[in-house]
Formats: sequence, C-alpha cells, structure tokens
Amino acid sequence: MTGSLSIEAALPKGVTDFLPEKADKIGYIETRIRKVFELWGFRRIITPLLEFEDVMAAGLGEDLREKTFRFDDRHSGKLLAIPSDITPQVARIVATRMRGYPLPHRLSYSGRVLRHAELQSGRSREVFQAGVELIGLDSPEADAEMVAMAIEVLKGLGFAEFKLDLGHVDFARGIIAGSGLTGDAVGRLREAIGKKDSSAVRGILESEPVPDPVKEELAALPRLFGGREILEEAGRIVNNDISRKALDNIAQVLDILAIHGVTDHLTIDLGEIRGLGYHSGLTFEGFVTGVGEAVCSGGRYDNLTARYGFPAPATGFAFNILTLLNALEKRPEIEACKTRDILIFNLKDDRREALEIAQHLRSRGYSTARDIIRRSFDDSLDYARRMNIVRMMVIGGELCGTDEIYVVRVADRLGIALKKFDLLKDNFSLDTLP
Repeated sequence: MTGSLSIEAALPKGVTDFLPEKADKIGYIETRIRKVFELWGFRRIITPLLEFEDVMAAGLGEDLREKTFRFDDRHSGKLLAIPSDITPQVARIVATRMRGYPLPHRLSYSGRVLRHAELQSGRSREVFQAGVELIGLDSPEADAEMVAMAIEVLKGLGFAEFKLDLGHVDFARGIIAGSGLTGDAVGRLREAIGKKDSSAVRGILESEPVPDPVKEELAALPRLFGGREILEEAGRIVNNDISRKALDNIAQVLDILAIHGVTDHLTIDLGEIRGLGYHSGLTFEGFVTGVGEAVCSGGRYDNLTARYGFPAPATGFAFNILTLLNALEKRPEIEACKTRDILIFNLKDDRREALEIAQHLRSRGYSTARDIIRRSFDDSLDYARRMNIVRMMVIGGELCGTDEIYVVRVADRLGIALKKFDLLKDNFSLDTLP
C-alpha cells in the first residue's frame, strides 16, 4: 500500500536529510578545508562506499569493528562492509594500488562513513570526514605538519578560540606495560584515565597487585594536562624507557611547531589514551570553544599499511564536518555562503534576451537563475528572498528603458536602472551596484 504515510515515513534513526541551506554550509566548510590541503601539496583520493568485510576489518581496531555495518553480497557470497573509517581504506589503496609511486604519499579525502551508534545517545550514525594521510615519513616534522595544517584550517574558518590537545599513546602504554595489569583491569583503568577520574584510578589500583612506584605513575595520568611544563613533570614521574621516548618525541614535535608559530594553540594531555586502535605515536584532538566534542583528531599509525602487506610509517588526521558545522552555523561568513547572486525576471514575451544575459552573467562567475514561472514582480521578489538570492534583474516593463535593465536588491527593494551596454562590459561588477 502506498500513500502519504509511506512517503512521509521517518528516516532510520541516526541519519539526516540535509536541505539546501545546510548543504550549502557543508559545501563551504569542505571547500575551505580542501583548499588548505591543496596548498600543503596533498592530492585528493576517492575511496569506495563498500569494502569486503575481512579486508576492512584488518585495518580497524576492535572499537570500530564493532561499529561497522555488514551485510551479505548476493553476487560474491562474501560479507561486505560500509566503511566506518576512511584511513584504513587509504592504507589499503597505498599498499595494494600505489606501490610503484614514490614516497612519501600526500593524500587527502572527503566522504561519509557509517557507524553503529547508541540510538538513545542522539548521535549521528553518519560521519562526514575530510582528512589527510602522510605516508612514508617517520619524522617529528611530519607529525608537526599535521598539527600545523589543522590549526591553519581552523584559523581559515574564522575560529579564534581553539586548542589542539597533543598526546602520545606510548606514554600511557609504557606505564601500563610495567604495571602487570591485564584483561578487564586494564580496560577499567583506561576508561577511568580517559575520564580523568583520579579517584576511580586510585580505587582500581588499590585492589590490584601493582608496584607502588607504578601506582604513582598511573595515578598521575589524569592530571598530566597543560603546557610544555607538563613534559618536565612527567619526566620526573616515569622511569620506563617507552614513556621517556614518548616524551622526547613530543618535545621534538613542539620544537618544530614553535617554528610554525602555532604554540599558542597547543596543550599537552598525557592522560589522553582514547586514540583509535591503529595509532602508534603522537596523537592530537582539536576543540573549539562552545563545542563539547573534538572537531578534528589524528595521529601517527606506523603499523597500519603493514596489515595490507606494505610496511610504511604514516600519520594523518581528519575533521568531523558536522561538528564543525555545529560550531560555525551562526557565524556571518557561513550564513553568507548560502546566498545566490541573481534572479532574472523577464517581462518580455521573447526569452532570448533573458537567456543571453543569464549566460553572460554566469560566464562572469555570478550564480544566475531565471524565474521561468510567470508571476508578478512582488511574487518573484518574494521567491528570491526565500531562496536567499541577493539581487533580481528585471528585463522589460515600466521600471526601465528599452536599453536598460532594472536591478533590485532583494533585502530592501532598493533598485537602479542599468544600461545593458554597461552590464555587458568586461569590467562589470555587481560590487559597483548599490
């Protein structure tokens, strides 16, 4: 049975229709991000919407494997997966399709992934990602490049108040490895550290046979957050080589970021251990004022391409476009991005002049639509207002002479008669109009 009820049926929970207003804003954000990626020498890659599940799973940690959508392929009989993260896809492509290319690879991407989410949480199951992967460089400078790029994007989008939290997965791993803890105890400890819950950490350690010096190291993790001085404090606390090497690596990256001139936007968070399963070194997350979740995240993952048969060091990061949209939506520059330039309103019986003028305006770079529906001036102006069109050009009628076009600003109905000859000049600009 078909009817209005089926047509108006709700979407599955966790997915959204993006109407033109929001789609324009998403496009604006993606364009600004892509421009920075291009300026840093990254080349775009497009990944598929489907992968074989066993191939996709090889590059995912346990957390993302559990969130991956799977279904049977009627053609091959194999299990397919909708990607829950793009980075493993890029690792597979580099390992299997780009072996003949010289290193390093500087690759960028944008696309959607799908993840199972707790529906009561209200979180989207769709994640819009735009990111980069720098594959083939084992260098603090490569890690610093990722951080500096992320900061450049955020500045370019108009953010002034934001921070990138830098951490290193080996710092906590080194301490936990020396604790002797295994299984469930490690999971509970990692969760408590991730929440920066010092009392919960101490509660777990009191019931476990952990050496006292290591207990002190673990108990310190939730409070090792701040400026560069945190590295010195951490150096006094830890004694294992793995954690000390992690601190040295962070210090080297910070030295390079000082050259980039971005240290004012950095904090150190040595208790941040929630990186994806494939991370192997320096990690970071970006936060803007007023938004409770990260707008970007990334880090080093030196072992990921090896899972597909091509060992190579690598680092990268991605922006969450919808989180950025939430942070930017009310800013004037993104409100303005949804406007269109011109609506052509033709009062003549002959459409030739209207079509030729529209074509000329588009050739000059102005977005131009023609109001093909026959309606009144006021109705057409109201349509332009509702469609966020800035100006309406009237051809024919009493508002202008035979050699003129009447241009009206939609917002306040202020109009001016413009000579057609002037409109067709190469140096014509809408900026010269009221």
